[in-house]
Order: sequence, then structure tokens, then C-alpha cells
Amino acid sequence: MRNFDYARATSLEEAATLAQHSGAMLLAGGTTLLDLAKCEVARPETVIDLTRLPGLNTITVGEKGAMIGALATMSRVADDPAIRQGFPAIAESLLLAASAQLRNMATIGGNLLQRTRCPYFRDPAGFPACNKRDPGSGCSAIGGITRDHAVLGTSDACIALYPGDLAVALMALGATIQTNTRAIPIERFFLTPGETPERETILEPGEIITSVAVPATPLAANSTYLKVRDRQSYEFAAASAAVGLDLDADGVTIRDIRVALGGIATKPWRAIAVEEALRGRRLDEGIVREASIAAVDGAKSHGGNAYKIELAPRVVARAILKAGGIQ
Repeated sequence: MRNFDYARATSLEEAATLAQHSGAMLLAGGTTLLDLAKCEVARPETVIDLTRLPGLNTITVGEKGAMIGALATMSRVADDPAIRQGFPAIAESLLLAASAQLRNMATIGGNLLQRTRCPYFRDPAGFPACNKRDPGSGCSAIGGITRDHAVLGTSDACIALYPGDLAVALMALGATIQTNTRAIPIERFFLTPGETPERETILEPGEIITSVAVPATPLAANSTYLKVRDRQSYEFAAASAAVGLDLDADGVTIRDIRVALGGIATKPWRAIAVEEALRGRRLDEGIVREASIAAVDGAKSHGGNAYKIELAPRVVARAILKAGGIQ
């Protein structure tokens, strides 16, 4: 780890000004930044400590929805009774992520901005070619071991997987990311790699996440997050799905549905084709499983990750049926 300067911001305005400087990086929980610095992927010149900024760790839930401060920890949000009742997919996604110790440290804003766990990205000494680290250098993952890489949203420049759980739930619930300068619908917040894999969100220099807003809807109240992984704890998703489901008064007709996927794409992935196939249809296992196949439309495998194309529709179908009370 290289030496760096340290600055503790006393206001959001000061933090934003400091963050515009070249080589500046933000510190909240530190669970991502410190890892990246240790493996020489992140090489900050200045670390800006946000942890003492006032008002950014609050959690408020009202009739219109939830407002979750960017400095609220994962564990606090997951354990909040109003979040668990009105937005269960959020609580479930957080509780299925990381470990209890990490959840006690990691913040909501930092969780959304976590970097890929691609081993080629995280080993600059062993694999110097990485377009995400060094644009134009190539992608060591393509042609390598790809079991944990993306099959959706990839490009010839990068196939690195977005690893998070929370963002998948927020995608399904139509959240908005609030920064110090603007409100960004989550559908626009994350970027696919294209020819610029080094840029993962639309955040600009000096722009800092301050909170996440989630509207209170029947979809949010009847939501769930399902995660399939190689082991039961402290593991990233092989495939996951967040579902918000609203049924008609008859209890079997799908009035509205939102579906998002994790563990298979370069960013949290909205399964719009699945939603369109199911609105107005009966909540029937056969219908749901047939529609869920569309979750991987356009998927492209790179050898070892081909299993995700078969697995993901099954996870989507299970999540939809779970939300509908069909186990």
C-alpha cells in the first residue's frame, strides 16, 4: 500500500471540493477501499474521510417511501423494522451479503460503489492487462477462467461482474440515488463497460452519494430477494433475483411486477422482458417458468460461466413464486 494524505471532511461541501482533486478517494466504511489499496489496485494520493459528516446516516420511512442515508451501515438498515416491513427485499439483500462484521462497518453508499471481485482486476502484478484498471491494456479474463464472470452487459473490453446484492433489490424497487448535486434513477446510475470499462457509474468528480430514496408501493411491500451461491454464507451470488409483485384482488392475476438480477451481469440487471411477459397473466408456475427464460435474452457465455445462462431463469422463477406465496 502506498503512502497517502488524509483529510477528514467537516462538511459535504468541503468533501465535494476535496474529491475533485486528482488522486482523491472517499472513505466511509473502508471495507472496499482498504482491500483495493492493499492489492495496489487503488492508489489514492488523498483519502477523504466522510464518516463525521452530519445527517448522512439517518433512516426515515414514511407514507411516500424510505430515505436511507449513504453513511447508514448495512446492518442498521437490514435491522430497521420499517425497512423489513415495507421493503423486505432490501433487508433480505443486505442480510445475505458479506459477513456480520463487514455489515457492521460497510455503508450503503459504499456498498453501491463496490468494485468487481474479478481476480484479474484485483491482481495487477499477475495480470497487468485489465481495461478497467488500465484502459486499452486488454482483458485478461477473456480466454481465462470465467466461472464468476458476467454473461449480460459485457463487451469485448470487459466481462467483469458487478458483485453487489443491495443494488439488485434497489433496481427492482425503482430507487433513486441522491447525490450532493442531483437525483439519479437507479436505472441510469450504473454503466455497462462498452469501450470504457473504467467508468462504472455516471458520477462525476466531486459528486458524492448522500442518500437512497425508495418509493412505498405495493411492489415494495411484497418483495423478496433470492440468492443462489456456492456456500450458504459470506459468498457472492452465482445468480440472484429481486422481485416486487403486486397481485389483483383475485390473488392470482399479476397486476404489476418488477424483476432485477444479480450475479450474472456487469451491472444490476433489470429483466424487463420477464415483466412484460407476466403482467396481466396468472401467477402459475408453468407460466412463470416459461416467462423467466427471457431473463437471459442476449446473454453471451465465455466458457466457464455458461452455467449462469441456465441457472438465472430458474432463480428468477423461484423468486417470483416465492413473492407470490408459492414455494
